[in-house]
Amino acid sequence: MDLMSDAVVTHVFAIYFFLAVMIFNLYSVSTAKEFLPLAKRLKFMTPLYHLTNAIVMYTGAIVSAYAKHFSFTVVLMIAAAIFLLVIEIKRYKKMRVIKTTDIQLQEEFMVYAKKIYTIEISVLVAVYIISKIF
Repeated sequence: MDLMSDAVVTHVFAIYFFLAVMIFNLYSVSTAKEFLPLAKRLKFMTPLYHLTNAIVMYTGAIVSAYAKHFSFTVVLMIAAAIFLLVIEIKRYKKMRVIKTTDIQLQEEFMVYAKKIYTIEISVLVAVYIISKIF
């Protein structure tokens, strides 16, 4: 049973790291004064975001398969992970087409990114709370 507890611990720490990446991105968007440095930072953080999401999904799949337990909570976690993947891809696609001269789009993006990261953090926290309850 030691293998199972190690996998659960790894999964939980991956979730914490994933949350830390989201909070850092939200902080970056909230404190950014200029778009170009923000875009560079988010461009650097996007692969880290997806890597941590992949680690969370992979370790979750291992824990679920090893426990031979497939429940509503597991389905909710899978749906949340896919939702977070898709919403981050949409955010990145919207960011990468903004030119340095489009001040209006840059300002709109910052508001949009704040909403996206707030939604992502809310989803992750909600799924974590639901998983602890059920």
